Amino acid sequence: MKVIPISSQTFIMKVISLQCEIGSVKGQIMAWMSRAGSWAVWSGATGAVLHQPGAHRGFLLPHQQRCGFRKALKKVEPKKEAEQAELVQKKDMAPQVEPPTPHQPDRSFGRLVKPLVFTVGFTGCSFGGAAIWQYESLKSRVQSYFDEVRTDWLDKLRPQKHGDFRKEINQWWNSLSEGQKYVTGIIATNVLVFCCWRVPSLQRSMLKYFTSNPASKTLCWPMLLSTFSHYSLFHMAANMYVLWSFSSSIVNIMGKEQFLAMYLSAGVISSFVSYVCKTATGRLGPSLGASGAIMTVLAAVCTKMPEAKLAIIFLPMYTFTAGNALKVIVAMDTAGLIMGWRFFDHAAHLGGALFGIWYVLYGHELIWKNREPLVKMWHNLRTRGSGGNGSL
Repeated sequence: MKVIPISSQTFIMKVISLQCEIGSVKGQIMAWMSRAGSWAVWSGATGAVLHQPGAHRGFLLPHQQRCGFRKALKKVEPKKEAEQAELVQKKDMAPQVEPPTPHQPDRSFGRLVKPLVFTVGFTGCSFGGAAIWQYESLKSRVQSYFDEVRTDWLDKLRPQKHGDFRKEINQWWNSLSEGQKYVTGIIATNVLVFCCWRVPSLQRSMLKYFTSNPASKTLCWPMLLSTFSHYSLFHMAANMYVLWSFSSSIVNIMGKEQFLAMYLSAGVISSFVSYVCKTATGRLGPSLGASGAIMTVLAAVCTKMPEAKLAIIFLPMYTFTAGNALKVIVAMDTAGLIMGWRFFDHAAHLGGALFGIWYVLYGHELIWKNREPLVKMWHNLRTRGSGGNGSL
């Protein structure tokens, strides 16, 4: 190849000319790219699909501004959680369900106002009804005497049936003391309620009405009904044995009417004391059993006859006085209440025992011996209805 010499000036001029041509071509390319970008934007707005020959599918040419600077893409900020939740809610057209919060039992003492009113009202009605019952019993005692004489005379005329089961039941019933006869009805009621606990379909109702719980929606009637409720056979057997053992003594001291009023009132009062202690300590939970009412009977007998000898059923050789037994029982329940023992409802036991002691020392004089105005009012109502003169 032959080399043609070129001067430096000529070489510089050719280089400048070549740069100008390159700049012109570059300007044309930039103008074509600008028109192509505008066409792509217009096509996207009208819904048209642009297929450029020779262009890679899916490659989008960025729109450029003047002076050759690329327009910065707007940064997409994540939406707030509340806005996202609102969008999801609108999309699904269903409200968001919040997880259920655990139920917090109400420990306010304001819930105990109704149980307090129920306790006072039920106690007053119990002793008032017992006074009227005693009045009616005294009026019908003469008629009952003639009925018993007539029954004995008819039994002698009838032929004797040896081995008759009903006759044996009658003989057993007649051999019972007056207190044992009335306690038999209480025991039968407890056995019936115990059998109801064994029916699966009654579990919800039994738990609602036959257990006393300050956190329950039903507060008043369970205070009484739980006195006849036992879930354990051993618990029921132990309570009924103690009640049977003290039934004759307590009825001989007070009479059947006053005993029944005190027993029912003791069940409600012991339940209320349990409500107060559970609310104060926060140890809420259901309780059941006749222990509170039986503690009232035991405390009343031990207070009235402190020198009487008692013994444990399985250890009859060891005897102790009733006064000492009452002191030990009260001390144990007090310790259990302070120490927080939860196997027994010590508050109900202690409340029942204190009520029994108070009633023997003060309650009998305050309540039972002041029943005369009520009895006179009842007598006037009875005689006025029958056309009598109203004198007692």
